Amino acid sequence: MEKTCTICGKKSGMSVTLVKLRGKYNPTNKVRKYPNLQWARLPNGKRILACAKCIKRLAKV
Repeated sequence: MEKTCTICGKKSGMSVTLVKLRGKYNPTNKVRKYPNLQWARLPNGKRILACAKCIKRLAKV
Protein backbone atom coordinates (compact mmCIF):
# COMPACT_ATOMS: atom_id res chain seq x y z
CA MET A 1 0.00 0.00 0.00
CA GLU A 2 1.40 3.36 -1.01
CA LYS A 3 1.56 6.19 1.51
CA THR A 4 -0.20 8.82 -0.61
CA CYS A 5 -3.46 10.71 -0.22
CA THR A 6 -6.03 9.48 -2.75
CA ILE A 7 -7.67 12.94 -3.00
CA CYS A 8 -4.80 15.42 -3.38
CA GLY A 9 -1.88 13.06 -4.05
CA LYS A 10 0.22 14.27 -1.12
CA LYS A 11 3.13 11.90 -0.41
CA SER A 12 6.26 11.70 1.70
CA GLY A 13 9.10 14.15 1.34
CA MET A 14 12.68 14.54 2.49
CA SER A 15 13.61 17.01 5.21
CA VAL A 16 17.03 18.05 6.52
CA THR A 17 17.64 18.49 10.23
CA LEU A 18 19.85 21.44 11.15
CA VAL A 19 22.10 21.48 14.22
CA LYS A 20 23.57 24.74 15.43
CA LEU A 21 27.31 24.33 15.92
CA ARG A 22 29.49 27.25 17.04
CA GLY A 23 27.07 29.88 15.75
CA LYS A 24 26.53 28.24 12.35
CA TYR A 25 23.99 25.69 11.20
CA ASN A 26 25.43 22.32 10.32
CA PRO A 27 23.18 20.27 7.99
CA THR A 28 23.33 16.71 9.32
CA ASN A 29 20.78 13.96 8.73
CA LYS A 30 18.04 13.61 6.17
CA VAL A 31 14.66 12.54 7.55
CA ARG A 32 11.66 11.31 5.56
CA LYS A 33 8.42 12.99 6.66
CA TYR A 34 5.09 11.30 5.97
CA PRO A 35 1.67 12.97 5.59
CA ASN A 36 -0.99 12.49 8.26
CA LEU A 37 -2.99 9.79 6.44
CA GLN A 38 -6.16 8.38 7.95
CA TRP A 39 -8.94 6.12 6.77
CA ALA A 40 -12.03 8.10 5.77
CA ARG A 41 -15.41 6.95 4.54
CA LEU A 42 -16.96 8.63 1.50
CA PRO A 43 -20.74 9.23 1.29
CA ASN A 44 -21.07 6.25 -1.08
CA GLY A 45 -19.60 3.93 1.61
CA LYS A 46 -16.15 3.55 0.07
CA ARG A 47 -13.09 3.74 2.39
CA ILE A 48 -10.06 5.73 1.25
CA LEU A 49 -6.73 6.89 2.69
CA ALA A 50 -6.83 10.68 2.90
CA CYS A 51 -4.68 13.29 4.61
CA ALA A 52 -6.12 15.23 7.56
CA LYS A 53 -6.41 18.44 5.50
CA CYS A 54 -8.59 16.70 2.88
CA ILE A 55 -10.77 15.10 5.57
CA LYS A 56 -11.40 18.57 7.06
CA ARG A 57 -12.25 19.89 3.60
CA LEU A 58 -14.71 17.01 3.02
CA ALA A 59 -16.48 17.80 6.30
CA LYS A 60 -17.14 21.39 5.18
CA VAL A 61 -18.85 20.35 1.95
